[in-house]
Amino acid sequence: MTRSFPQGSFLFRFLLASLAFVCVLAAEYGRPALLTRFDDSLKDLLAQIMADPTPETRVTVVDIDDDSIEQLGPWPWPRQRIADLAEVLLTDYQARAVGLDIIFPEARDPEGDLRLIALAEHAPLALAQVFDFTPRYPNLGLGALSFPLAQNMPDGVSAFGYVGNYAALSEKARCVGNIGYQPDADGVLRHIPLLVSYERQTYPQFAAALLECAATPPVRLALPIGNGKDSARPWRIPFRHALEAYTVLSAADVLRHEVPLELTRGRFIVVGSSSIGQGDRVGIPLAPLVSGVTVHAQSLSALLDLAEGKTRAPWDGRWLLILWTLVTLAFSIFWIARLQAWQGLLLLLLLSVAWLALASWGFLQQAQWSILAPMTGYFLLLVTAIPYEWQSAQRRNRQTLEALSHYVARPVLDELQRQQKIYSLTPALKAVTVMIADMEGYTRLTSSLPLEDAARLTKDFLDCLTRPALDNGGTLDRYSGDGMVVFWGAPLDCPDQADRAVDAALEILQEVQQLSDSQIRQGLPAVRVRIGIESGMALVGDLGTPFRSTYTAVGDCINFASRLESAARDLPFSLVIGATANTWLQRHATRPAGEIQLRGTSTVIPIFTVQTDSL
Repeated sequence: MTRSFPQGSFLFRFLLASLAFVCVLAAEYGRPALLTRFDDSLKDLLAQIMADPTPETRVTVVDIDDDSIEQLGPWPWPRQRIADLAEVLLTDYQARAVGLDIIFPEARDPEGDLRLIALAEHAPLALAQVFDFTPRYPNLGLGALSFPLAQNMPDGVSAFGYVGNYAALSEKARCVGNIGYQPDADGVLRHIPLLVSYERQTYPQFAAALLECAATPPVRLALPIGNGKDSARPWRIPFRHALEAYTVLSAADVLRHEVPLELTRGRFIVVGSSSIGQGDRVGIPLAPLVSGVTVHAQSLSALLDLAEGKTRAPWDGRWLLILWTLVTLAFSIFWIARLQAWQGLLLLLLLSVAWLALASWGFLQQAQWSILAPMTGYFLLLVTAIPYEWQSAQRRNRQTLEALSHYVARPVLDELQRQQKIYSLTPALKAVTVMIADMEGYTRLTSSLPLEDAARLTKDFLDCLTRPALDNGGTLDRYSGDGMVVFWGAPLDCPDQADRAVDAALEILQEVQQLSDSQIRQGLPAVRVRIGIESGMALVGDLGTPFRSTYTAVGDCINFASRLESAARDLPFSLVIGATANTWLQRHATRPAGEIQLRGTSTVIPIFTVQTDSL
């Protein structure tokens, strides 16, 4: 059933939906700090849940760990040993390419330095340099930079300083990449710059330089960046591979040739240090503290996934978020106005779950949207639309109950409130039992009485009719001068409605008999009531015109009850029950009382009355 709403209510709902949409746009494009913090935490949780534990056979980590330092000597190691490690990996262990997550800002060991220069110039060996993204005075500037990209590359993330390798190594090295990063505000490293801009030059990230170095000659890799502003933003590392998926080898074991060849052959090798003394530790979405080389391994895997077509490049995705928000907010504001409060809550919950499922898919597909942005719109509806609609429903319910209070007994109203149902006065087809009661010879009795006595008799008689009817849960339809129409079955369903009607009729007969005895004692004429009861389907609700309306029932059963009440004039008993009502009785025994012909028709119907001598 569709409800119509006043123009003011429609305007309120439209403005509320518009405000919710604006909140979503502000959250998506403004990225408030607190919302971003929660959004990142949710994405971290998704990364942990979805991380693939399948062994990563393309990347191996060689770790200069505490055991290696204990066995081979304290850090820094001689350049000869570093050169040995790189050479063993490239030759004996047949690595595809080796990346050293180590910086050599000054020359120290002439023979070892020469070997490193030769390897960096002729072998697939990628070196590191670090850019500083924090303004300082004076800015960092150690060593020398190398390997800028072509001049037509888009700008990257701006840097303010650097630490590079010593000049001779920087000049000869063919593959050098940035290992600098800046954790998010909560200390977790989620983003790294794929391109860095420093003094009008553009430099690549370390993992990208390692991939390029594997080709001969080195080739530029298609990085997952766009143009303009997108290229100047840090790249969010997908962290698709679980930490246990990576093979981690001890540098000491490699130098002693104690590592199986299948763990290195054809793989990209990243050499770094997890030694506590090195201090190269950082928090990532998958763990609170890992070595920095782990970040480069994850970046390398992500770029390999992209190059192999296993994932797609990051994409904006905001058009899909905006479309989803527009459709769901319009859908919500339309249906919340037509649902109960708990149903509205359930609707918002289902939409939130559906969005989280879509957002999780988008997260896997590298969508750059905020997962929580649409939730701000749903939250606004939760704290405004739901209470507003609940109050509106309560107001309509109170108005309905107030209207019904003129027709039904207090216990019926209490039951409506106890069940917390919201009833509409809109007409509906219901199964009802109708009782019509009238005073026999009213005009004859009152014509001989003074006006005050006639009014008192009418009031006392209607009181005899009304009280039993309401006490038995009946709904007062109307008074008809000296009579009354009551029905059962609306607004509350009443399985024993026919029996309740008969209960009320029997009580009315007793009440009227007592009134009649009182009349006789006062020397006034006796009073008799005629009652007709019939059951059937009727249209029940607020019927009438804009000028006047009433809660009433309309149907053949009302007409039949009226004919039964009139037929009692010529019968020796006062209560006449129709055939349908007789079949609906469960507690009262009845007896056939003959047949009557409906006035103005040729239809003959059977009638019944109860088995009692009090009639």
